[in-house]
Amino acid sequence: MAIALVFNPGSNSLKFELLELDEKQHTASQATKLASAALDDIGKDTKLSVYRGREIVSERDADVADMQSAVRAALGWLREQDELSHKLKQLTFTAVRVVHGGSKYKSAVRVTENVRSDIAELEELAPLHNKSSLDILDALAEELSGIPAFATFDTVFHHTLPEKAWRYPIERETADRHGIRKFGFHGVSHRYMLEHYAYTIGKRPDELSLVTLHLESGSSACAIASGRSVDTTMGFTPLEGLMMGSRSGSIDPAIVPYLMQKESKSGEEILTLLNKRSGLRGIAGGSLDTRELVKRSDPEAKLALEMFSYRVRLAVGAYLAALGKAEAILFGGGIGEDSPWLREGVCAGLGGWGLELDHEANRSIAGMVRISTKGSRLQAWAIPAEEGLQIAHECMLALMKD
Repeated sequence: MAIALVFNPGSNSLKFELLELDEKQHTASQATKLASAALDDIGKDTKLSVYRGREIVSERDADVADMQSAVRAALGWLREQDELSHKLKQLTFTAVRVVHGGSKYKSAVRVTENVRSDIAELEELAPLHNKSSLDILDALAEELSGIPAFATFDTVFHHTLPEKAWRYPIERETADRHGIRKFGFHGVSHRYMLEHYAYTIGKRPDELSLVTLHLESGSSACAIASGRSVDTTMGFTPLEGLMMGSRSGSIDPAIVPYLMQKESKSGEEILTLLNKRSGLRGIAGGSLDTRELVKRSDPEAKLALEMFSYRVRLAVGAYLAALGKAEAILFGGGIGEDSPWLREGVCAGLGGWGLELDHEANRSIAGMVRISTKGSRLQAWAIPAEEGLQIAHECMLALMKD
């Protein structure tokens, strides 16, 4: 058995989990979760929330200024718990999620100085994300010296995209000179959904063609053919693709220079608008939390939810066409798992593909649930996407090969 401590950073949050894994396990979902917690609003009014499943069982204030101090706070909390402190002393490895691995990394790796330099170099393509992972790795090097640290990348799962999908239709020489291509993200989540679904229904991943949906404040869809990612909505950066919490997703690129001229703003300022003040937040005004937006009766909130659902449905339809034949659509991520209205809105337009929604099952939010009828030609499922389990599983495989 192996004990893993997993860190999954957001732009201003840090999820951490202590896990027990069997070296012979076939899927990430077979691991045992010993502890799960998160530090939210790092640098502001930080809260440490402890989870049992998806339910918060305790919460307290935490004095956390940055990502490095968040790691120290996480370790401090684990050491306060007698049973967890004992397990922490048996720690086999640490595992950190990194958003951007570029074209180089095609699997999880042990972190070395060279790996660290590569992660830093890719920070410009994933602002605020790769730096967070580096800060975590620096803190771990100080706090858990001697424990091997591994990293897995959101981009790894999408290395199987064919050139017709990853290449942009711009001048080849310019694109190649600057490494401009579709990388795709959320690969940890998309792979978890694929492999957990395959394990649940008793098939191998390479027997399945699916559309997986990771829907949270950052959202993406993935087309999977014979267990391999063949297209995904996020691209060169996480800004492309679906409408998201505060990101616009795909828009006419001519809007950028147009706004630069009309608003007398720099390209960087327009990118900030597209990344931070668009999407659900930009349309509804204020909140990007769909749980709050569904309670509002104003037309702006209603339009934001309709646009979000519509754009997810467009992506699903495109990927069903690209695959030609698919077995199921998998809804994951906080919005995908917890929002019957979203799943209904997406599935409503897919009757022509043979999807029959089970409305009663769709209202359930308890774990992994099939939301299509038994006779539906195209199946639909809601699947809790356990990124922490997948991060640990991929890093354990790297440890075993190391």
